[in-house]
Amino acid sequence: MISVKEAKHLISQHITALNPISIDLAKASGYILAADVYAKYDIPAFSQSAMDGYALKFTDHEKVLNIIGEMAAGTATNISIQNGETSRIFTGAPLPNGADTVVMQEKITRIDGKITLQDPNLKPGLNVRDKGSEINAGALAMEKGNFLSPAAIGFLAGIGINEVSIYPMPKISIIVTGKELQQPGKGLEFGQVYESNSYSLSAALKHEGIEQITVYEADDDLEILKKVLLNAVANSDVVLLTGGVSVGDYDFVIEAASDCGIKQIFHKVKQKPGKPLYFGTKDQKLIFGLPGNPSSVLSCYYNYVLPSIKSLSYKNNSVIEVQAELTHPYSKPAGLTHFLKGKYENGLVTPLSAQESYRLSSFAQANCLISLDETQEHFNKSDTVTVMILPN
Repeated sequence: MISVKEAKHLISQHITALNPISIDLAKASGYILAADVYAKYDIPAFSQSAMDGYALKFTDHEKVLNIIGEMAAGTATNISIQNGETSRIFTGAPLPNGADTVVMQEKITRIDGKITLQDPNLKPGLNVRDKGSEINAGALAMEKGNFLSPAAIGFLAGIGINEVSIYPMPKISIIVTGKELQQPGKGLEFGQVYESNSYSLSAALKHEGIEQITVYEADDDLEILKKVLLNAVANSDVVLLTGGVSVGDYDFVIEAASDCGIKQIFHKVKQKPGKPLYFGTKDQKLIFGLPGNPSSVLSCYYNYVLPSIKSLSYKNNSVIEVQAELTHPYSKPAGLTHFLKGKYENGLVTPLSAQESYRLSSFAQANCLISLDETQEHFNKSDTVTVMILPN
């Protein structure tokens, strides 16, 4: 068995970011930019008004000015103003030829087609957006590695970009093993339990914006599992198997993975829950064998699977680690890192009840996992521990 730290390090060494793809800008929100973007044009492409008002030569600001026309946003032709002239202008409209300043409409007096300025603070160039003031043609608009937030999408659209190169989200396959499993909504026969792991994993993945998820079912049969596993590996970037990773007579995941040409990186981690965790690779595909108990599945998902999925797309991990004080003492045997379902608030963390790996009720109420070091046995009230804040 290896430590939690070793397991995370080994996984990180076998992650290669997915190849970039080009997509429409309208579909790129939430992704990471995979190539630098350069501006094709000066933006604005012309000097434009930042206000509704009147365009003029600043040297004429103390004169009574004749109104000779108007400029509206989207106008296709320009006009020219001479000394002693002004033009009505609206926000976003091109500045008339000869004009260099815009006075706000609230700061003029208009009588009989003439205006007098009432703005003692007017300065040359005031209320004008200069050509190229947002960005100049050929300039670097956004660097590779930037997160494409709503503002980033709007900025790129505003400079004329309609397609970008991004790191895609991975395709995920979930393989549920176990002939004892029954689907929710159906009656339970003797010896059956409801299958919940594919539901919790799918929900967690969708919460991260992953849409391409395929769920497979495989009985406790080696040949069937091998066939399903080969299909999943061929059609996805990450495969998550639930159950079948221990050493029982009907646990075939390790053997099936080996027969399918998957290279085992490790099997079993010094942790509770989730000790039988398996990790392997094939052709840069990641294969995780998760224990079948529901709490084990989610504990391993947040510790190992989610950070790996994020790395594939060059994203930051959604699980945030903080330090917090325990509100209650806790004891455990030495030798295993324990992950406890907990409630974190204002720097304090409380271990919840129902910590057994088969019980999910406490996980449904938890907003964090408490990580208790493998070497330590007793934790006192107010001791500082590492807390993993779960995505909400």
